[in-house]
Amino acid sequence: MSDATNDGQRFDRLPETPADRDVEGRASRREVLDWWHERFGIAPETFEGYTFWEKGAGKIWIFNGEASDPSRVEAIGMTFLRTRQEHWKPTTRAVQRFGHLATRNVIEVEPAAAVCFAAGEDQERPEWDGDWGYLVVSHEIGGGTAPIGVGLYLYDELRSVVPKGSRAELPAVDRE
Repeated sequence: MSDATNDGQRFDRLPETPADRDVEGRASRREVLDWWHERFGIAPETFEGYTFWEKGAGKIWIFNGEASDPSRVEAIGMTFLRTRQEHWKPTTRAVQRFGHLATRNVIEVEPAAAVCFAAGEDQERPEWDGDWGYLVVSHEIGGGTAPIGVGLYLYDELRSVVPKGSRAELPAVDRE
């Protein structure tokens, strides 16, 4: 349980609602679920059985289950969301894990664009007529679609925000 301060070396469970908040600026579970639903159309029920934790200023982790005292561990579950900034940002791992459930703000790219995106390259996308901001970037594979990661769409450009350590060199595809 939190002692009403944010300690970057300790995991604190998110409060259930904003009214339960005891650390100023900390997101609540309800706000996190609402954000994923409003931004990507992912139902809050998707995250039943998961707990949410903050370590540091706005780094939200998701854990499948309960933890009685995670304060002495280095990691719990996976990083999920960055808050405490102007625009909340989903992590690449979260989008790869849950992005297939998104019904809004998903941009599907063709194979050549998927290769570029996974390699960290930005690309012009003037044809996108959806929301600006963070998007789930997906591509067709094996008869379905799969999320590649998080893109940032601004001014007709899809920016790859795939972390350098997660970038992949996919097999060459004709980029013509």
